[in-house]
Parts: sequence; structure tokens; C-alpha cells
Amino acid sequence: MNPNQFDPDDADEDFGGSAGGYSRPSKSALKRESHELQALGKQLLEMPDNRLDDIGMPERLRDALDAYKKTKSFEGKRRQLQFIGKVMREVDAEPLREAAAQFQMGHARNALALHQAERWRVELLSDDKDVLTRWAEAFPGADLQQLRALVRSARKDAAEVPEKRSGRAYRELFQYIKQAMEAHEAQASDGDVPTSGGEHSGDGA
Repeated sequence: MNPNQFDPDDADEDFGGSAGGYSRPSKSALKRESHELQALGKQLLEMPDNRLDDIGMPERLRDALDAYKKTKSFEGKRRQLQFIGKVMREVDAEPLREAAAQFQMGHARNALALHQAERWRVELLSDDKDVLTRWAEAFPGADLQQLRALVRSARKDAAEVPEKRSGRAYRELFQYIKQAMEAHEAQASDGDVPTSGGEHSGDGA
């Protein structure tokens, strides 16, 4: 049998009573730990391979993760996830938890940024006459002339085909907003722009 895959013969070998003169953790505690490690394993499996490569983990664990991705059946995946949890009982899980948390935080930030960009696009395409003023205050380095041109084109697309809000200009406007937000965030992190710009961004979006 592949040593990196689940073996039913040793599924519960770590559960039991005392051995070697000391009492092992209770079955409920071991079961709780097993579930926690399997949940961590799921988080690791959601990460791309290049991010996993950056984590210092034993080769056996990485092989077990790869074996899960190659497993097709539901039952096979369930058992392989149990095996991953078993393997992680033998390693320091804290660096793995930290790496998984950082990856999830990055996803959350990206989702929030996309949501804010979409809100800006909706407002810029509305009849609100003050929205450009709020945009200029939030992103003072952005090209207002280019923004106005994109807004005009997106409005024209929407007027021609109201039910299809995914024309080229509509997409280009979103990309422009997203890039302007990213550039502003990068400048703010470098200390090149006042932090008040970020506050205006939150109010405007």
C-alpha cells in the first residue's frame, strides 16, 4: 500500500488507555484534536501548490496532500483526509495554522477589495453628481479624464443593451477602479499619501 495514503489497519492505533507508565489523552480529546487537524488539512488543500511549497512541512505530509488531490471517490477522500490528520499529529501544526490563516486573510482582503470596486462602479455609473468629487478626494493620484471617458463608454454600452451589463467598457471601468485602488493602497503603505484618502475610499464605496 502507498505509505502516503490511508491504511484502515492503523486508523485508531493512537487511541487507547495507558502505556509506558503514563496515561494517554482521553479518546474524546484525541478525537477533537483529530477533527481540528483534519480541518486544518482542508485549509491546506485549498492553497495552491506554490504556496504549499513555501511552507516548511515534512515530505510525508506534502505527499499525503498530493495523494488527496489525486483521489477521485468521496469515500477515498474522506479516508485520505483522516490520514492527513493522523500525519499532522506527528508534526508541529502551528506553522501550518499560521500559513493557512495568512492565506485566508489574503482571500478575505481580495474579496473586500472587489466588493468595494463594484460599489464604486455602481456609484460612478449613477446620476450622483458628487461621486467624481468623492472619487478625486479618495484617490487624488487617479486620472480623472480617463475615468470620465470610461464612465461615458460604460453608460453608452448600458443604454444600448440594458440587460447586458458586461460590455467591454463596463469591464474596463471595473479594472481601472481596481487598479486605482491598488495603487492608492500601495502608496499609502509606503507613506506617500495621507491616510485620510483611505477613509474617504471607505465612505465613497
